[in-house]
Amino acid sequence: MHPTAVQHPPPQPSPLTDIEIISLAQRHYQHNPISSQLPPFLLSESSHPTLLSFLHSRASSSLNSSSAVFDYVSSLLSLISPHPSSGLSSLVSTLLHSYLCLFTSHKIPHDHNSLATLQQFVGYIDMIEIREIQKVIDLITSYVPQINDLEDAHVLILIPKCLELVRVSNEVDKPVEYVNSVVDALIKCEWSKVLLIKMVEIVRDFSSCIVKLRRREFLEKIFVKMRNDVEMQDLPGLVYQLLVLATKGFGKREVIEGIVLYFGCMNKGGSVMKQVEGTVLLHVNFAVKQDPSLGQEVLGLVRLDSRAFNHFTVAVLLSVARIRRFSETALGVLISALFNAYKDYKFAKVCRWISAKLSEEYLENARVIEKAILKAVNASHCGREHIVPSIVQLGFGLLEGVEEGIQKEISKSDGLMGMEELGMQVLKCLFEVHDMSRNEIIEQCKFRVLSLKPEQCFPITRLLGYLVLVHPRSMLDHVSHLKEMLDYFAFMDDRISPHLVTILLPLVKFKCDLQDYTILVLRKAMFRRENAVRLAAISAIFDLILAEKQSKTDGLFSFQESSSQASCSQHAEVSQPTRPDLFQELGGLLQRCLYQQANVRQNLYHGLMKLVLVDPLTASTILDFLLPHFKRFYREDADIQLGIDQCVKLENGSCYIEEPLDCLLFCISWILLLQPQNRSGHPSDSWACFGFSITQENEAGRTFSEESFSNALAQIRKFLRNGNLEGLLGKDQDSGSRQMEEEKRRYSATLLLGIVEGTGTKRATARASVSDTADKLVLGSTKLPPERTPLLATSSIHRLLQLALELGKLDPKNGAPSQRNSQHSSGKMQVLNSKVLPCILHMCFRQLKFFSFTGKDDPIKTLIYGEIKLLGPPILNVILSLKPVAKPGTDLSKKEGKGRKDVELIKERIHLALLCLKKLIEVSLYDAKYVGLIDDLVSASGLEDVSTGVMDAGRDGDCQLAEGIDDQSTRSKELLIKSIIKPLFMEFLEFSFFREAEILCDIVLMIGNKLPEERRNLVGSCVTRICKSSHVSNSKVAKSLVLAAVTLSSPPADLDVAQNMAAELLRVVGSEDTDPLDISETFPVINKLTDAAIVSTILQISHEEMLYSRAEAVVKVLSYIVAMNLKDPQAEHLLRLAAKFYKNLARISKYRIAPKGCKQVLPSLKYQRLVEITCRQLTTPVYNFVAHMQKNQQESNKPRGIVNKIKRENKCIPDLIFQIEDYEKYLIQLSKTTKVNLLRHAKRSTSRDFKILEPREDTLEEQNPTEEADSDNLNATENKSSEESGDEGEETDSGQLPKSGSPMAAEDSEDEGEAALPQVKRAKMKRVVQESSDEE
Repeated sequence: MHPTAVQHPPPQPSPLTDIEIISLAQRHYQHNPISSQLPPFLLSESSHPTLLSFLHSRASSSLNSSSAVFDYVSSLLSLISPHPSSGLSSLVSTLLHSYLCLFTSHKIPHDHNSLATLQQFVGYIDMIEIREIQKVIDLITSYVPQINDLEDAHVLILIPKCLELVRVSNEVDKPVEYVNSVVDALIKCEWSKVLLIKMVEIVRDFSSCIVKLRRREFLEKIFVKMRNDVEMQDLPGLVYQLLVLATKGFGKREVIEGIVLYFGCMNKGGSVMKQVEGTVLLHVNFAVKQDPSLGQEVLGLVRLDSRAFNHFTVAVLLSVARIRRFSETALGVLISALFNAYKDYKFAKVCRWISAKLSEEYLENARVIEKAILKAVNASHCGREHIVPSIVQLGFGLLEGVEEGIQKEISKSDGLMGMEELGMQVLKCLFEVHDMSRNEIIEQCKFRVLSLKPEQCFPITRLLGYLVLVHPRSMLDHVSHLKEMLDYFAFMDDRISPHLVTILLPLVKFKCDLQDYTILVLRKAMFRRENAVRLAAISAIFDLILAEKQSKTDGLFSFQESSSQASCSQHAEVSQPTRPDLFQELGGLLQRCLYQQANVRQNLYHGLMKLVLVDPLTASTILDFLLPHFKRFYREDADIQLGIDQCVKLENGSCYIEEPLDCLLFCISWILLLQPQNRSGHPSDSWACFGFSITQENEAGRTFSEESFSNALAQIRKFLRNGNLEGLLGKDQDSGSRQMEEEKRRYSATLLLGIVEGTGTKRATARASVSDTADKLVLGSTKLPPERTPLLATSSIHRLLQLALELGKLDPKNGAPSQRNSQHSSGKMQVLNSKVLPCILHMCFRQLKFFSFTGKDDPIKTLIYGEIKLLGPPILNVILSLKPVAKPGTDLSKKEGKGRKDVELIKERIHLALLCLKKLIEVSLYDAKYVGLIDDLVSASGLEDVSTGVMDAGRDGDCQLAEGIDDQSTRSKELLIKSIIKPLFMEFLEFSFFREAEILCDIVLMIGNKLPEERRNLVGSCVTRICKSSHVSNSKVAKSLVLAAVTLSSPPADLDVAQNMAAELLRVVGSEDTDPLDISETFPVINKLTDAAIVSTILQISHEEMLYSRAEAVVKVLSYIVAMNLKDPQAEHLLRLAAKFYKNLARISKYRIAPKGCKQVLPSLKYQRLVEITCRQLTTPVYNFVAHMQKNQQESNKPRGIVNKIKRENKCIPDLIFQIEDYEKYLIQLSKTTKVNLLRHAKRSTSRDFKILEPREDTLEEQNPTEEADSDNLNATENKSSEESGDEGEETDSGQLPKSGSPMAAEDSEDEGEAALPQVKRAKMKRVVQESSDEE
């Protein structure tokens, strides 16, 4: 037997100290750490307490415990990493837990060593069991509320890896719920400022663990804490982390919205905050470059949420616009937002069903956007220079948008600037703040002035004018661009080119070179063949001369003096000679104008008059300049001194005026009148023109020019009063050229009439004689001479009107002189008055006609026209004086012989006076400067003193005009209608003065349209009562009355009036069932003599434009309703109403398609706008409404009543979809025939629970069995016609309407009784709608 073996326990591994472990780790690192064997002590689980004791002992050491712990933990982990095992896993778990306990209890310092230690643990977390990881997470989350320092937050770097391991683990019951609970705990705990920054930094590492709802809550928490705890210097870094988070797909819209709203609501920080915002904008710009979807989120936020619109939103859009792919879109969104705000406010302001509160909200929204844009631009110098190019584009985009027409509809009283003023402010601010933007602004101005339409150029030129006036020195730095613009002078629109020279004039006194360049450009333009270019050049030349004269008059340095001074300051050694007078320098060029077309000469004469108005001392110089030219047409020793025949030329079979002699004499007359009487104060350089200088000899020469003109004018006036005017016009020719000679005489007569006005001939007989001669020559002419600008001063016409009233002894209280009982005037005076008064009224009408054509700032306008409202009272007195006062009911037109002739004379004079009155009222209504003209008319008429008949006719118990009004202007307008126009109208009707009554109707319509809506309705009611009480036999007067009655009634009362009149027209015109009446009892204005005119008027009132406007209003109303969450009965009602509306739209579109063989007319802009608004604002929302409605039905859990509701909606929804697509079918047909894409804004339905079938041939044959042949022929020629005939059933092939008892007629009726029509509708729908289980 062998001896029994003795059992011994395994030897215990030799323990290691912490120092030995560190040394062992260093040796392992120096050699091959993978092949090295791990000491048995470390592999034994019994060694774990010892290893942890080393950790605690090092943590409790007083000397550099942080470094000691780091060295030990890092050494231990480096030894463990090559040898993963379950025992080592428990060691790592225990070691991490112990270290976290030391860290969270602050037993070890929180510094870079602790951060490095935690970062090492992150690489070993996946060695730990899941249940231990949950403990780590719980320990960290419990410590989170204690984090108050940045080093305290180092422990959070463990959270992302731990949560990710738990989320994908199969060992945890409901891992998603656990992760959500951890996220909730992190969100709900109190965050310090440091924790906020750290959470934003690490959240992207575990963003996949956070569901969408908690992402939104997480971001809300971040932005709430940002408003309270974050310092400004920390904001850029925090925003950068948020943007990085957004690029990872973590709540992109919420991040963008939060950033925009945060900085948009910040009102503290001053310039520091602006610098921070600039840095944030750079971060946003970089993030959008990296992830373009963020840019789309920015654009979508502005489009969908007006609350997000603030100054920082504008800055973000401008920053995003610097990225190429967003350059146009971002600015387009910004401008569209502003434009839509203006449009919404405009619509709310006039819409009746929108409350005042909502209208105020729209106004406030527009104000907010304006202020946001201005605030963003004003802050552009604070660290955001990269958005300056975008601001330049925005400013010019706003100026170009002025053409949309919104500018005219924005009132300053509402506190809104409008697009033009806002664009001007943006560019002005940019020009003042950023030197680098000035070159770009001027370059863009140049480009747009040369490329845009004139209407769009005016805001640009106004901007240039402001910059030149306010920043002349800065503009001179870019004078090369201005010269380039001037180079294109001859190619610009004639409305822009002279204005451009005018706005650059203030720069000339600082830059002599610019003046020389401008003169060179204008010299070239004067040699162009285009007449418009020459006219623009002569206007610019005088602007240049007048600016120089004005500077001298104001005591400023002349242009050349300022330029010389600037030059001398730079080059002291060079002496700059003083330039001669600019008028002298350009004298040769101006003399060339005397040999060009008549309108160029006319502009020259007007320019010379302006020059004398600015500098009267140049009068003698100008007279010397004009004297040689004047002597070409004046022969002092001849019997007929004026050579009018030389002024009119015949060439190539046409007649034209070569020399506007009337304008020349007018110019000379005013220069003689305006020149100073004392010539001793003339400066020496004023006469150094055309060879004249200040010497005794030349002083006599100047006296000779003045005396020559004075004597010539005296002789001309004498000849016009007493001479043979027929001889002045030339003699008749019996040759073959007699017709052309007659044409020449007509032109000469026109010139002669202007000469009489221009020379100030005092006797009215001369004017009457010339006027009669001219009228006789014009009669029978196939080509009228060009109408000349009136040259008689307004004060002279006013005096002539007063003289006519005195000579004719016309008294407003007594009526026409031919009707008075006492005849104080002789027959000769009556004949004289009959010739003079029409002549004066003709001149008055021409004066008023040309008044509105003259520029507002033109000094000639003040000189000639003066106070145009002086003409109002005498014109009204003429009308009241000439009105007939015979017995009521007397038809003056039926008089015979001399009496009839007198009546015709009276009518003609009243007609002319009324035309003048109408023109005056038009001026007062459309020019704010003359708003008091109607007040003067009312005051001058002396309403309390006018004849009893007028006052009695003016009193109307039912008429409330001019009652209870505080506004004096409105009261005067209504008083004029009530007490003057209405009585006159009634009298004119009684005496059959129909033309005159028609003019009064036009005046009432003009005034009524300018009244507030409530007062306008009163005028409309007054006119309607006249229609009900007055018998009118003249069709034109009846037409004017009906038009005024309907137009001055606000909707829907206007159509009520039209409907009532149409009903009476039916009785007067008659029908198949009723006999026609001679006159309507309700509206006597409707009778056999006026019915046709009134029918055309009502049709005109019901024209398509009004129809389109009403349809557009319905679209806007329905667009709001379809966006509502309606209950079932309301939703069904909406579906039915929408189907009817689309059916009417289909009819409108169908009738716009021309029949075969007829010319197709392009759809009007109103119709195209209706189609666009319908597609955008109604069709797409209707489809969404239907889809939402069906979705609610499917999700509903209420079984009761569902079946019946589905049956009803199975009828409503297919009917609506059918009507929409039927409407779009006609749009397609109309688009094909007109080549206008009307469906560019349409969105077709993509799915439905039924299908639409085109009408088949057999169906048509069944419906019309007696018309098979016609149908076959129709189908053979045009297939489209079958669609129309099978669509509505409204017309048959023979063109006749269906009978009243037919199904088609029943379908066409608008009676929607539920008992009457369901079967008919179902019969129709069976032809076009079939239920289908397959979605197409």
